[in-house]
Amino acid sequence: MQNNIQPNSVSTGELYTLQLPSTYESITLLENLIEDIADKFKISDDTFANMMTCLNEAAINAIVHGNKLDANKKVIVNADVDPKRSIWTITDEGEGFDYNQLPDPTAEENLEKLTGRGVFILKHLADQCIFNTRGNEVELHFKF
Repeated sequence: MQNNIQPNSVSTGELYTLQLPSTYESITLLENLIEDIADKFKISDDTFANMMTCLNEAAINAIVHGNKLDANKKVIVNADVDPKRSIWTITDEGEGFDYNQLPDPTAEENLEKLTGRGVFILKHLADQCIFNTRGNEVELHFKF
């Protein structure tokens, strides 16, 4: 009997993983990874800026709001990158949040507030933004 199973020829790209302690200083490790990937894959300045902004925002939210700046808790960053796109996943160890119940940062009463724009930024700068049901993980897609 012949085995007709063929290996999957679809490339998943290159995989990267960071485990960040929940401190502001750990953001430097993420920024370095973003810069290395942008250089390696020759990502345009606009896409690089969007990635840097979104991933910084998502990681800071995970560190501050998810893990409550508890350095014993980790933020896991995964990236799957190929020459045409990148998919980033940022996961914290927190309880999560209801991303559907956030106040609109463009509403008149919120325009002067200094916080509350993070998810709005992610949804507008990434090509795709997907939260898990619990609200402690976000997946961000960027096309090159």
